[in-house]
Amino acid sequence: VQLVESGGGLVQAGGSLRLSCVASGFTFEHYAVGWFRQIPGKEREGVACISTRDGFTYLADGVEGRFTISTDNINTINLQMDALKPEDTAVYYCAAPAGFWDAVVLCKYYETESWGKGTAVTVSP
Repeated sequence: VQLVESGGGLVQAGGSLRLSCVASGFTFEHYAVGWFRQIPGKEREGVACISTRDGFTYLADGVEGRFTISTDNINTINLQMDALKPEDTAVYYCAAPAGFWDAVVLCKYYETESWGKGTAVTVSP
């Protein structure tokens, strides 16, 4: 059971990146899945989550209108990030935990000690 994130990099402010997360060893089974990030010096936060059951999407304040989350409902989660800002600089992680059906609950309350390696995003001014 593994989640592998990719797609991070260095981009100038205003640019775009597309992050991908691929699950191996399991499928999403109608759970909520999402993207989290940890900004240096801050706690990890839920950025964008989506229900694979009904497609309901939650986006955190500050990323609405700029980030778009999508999933194939099987084993892939994407995060399209447009109009990037320096404050988006962070390591981004994906999550697909069993038992979380609600995208809002996942993004706001999920915690674990078992995050993957993540993918680093750096936005220069």
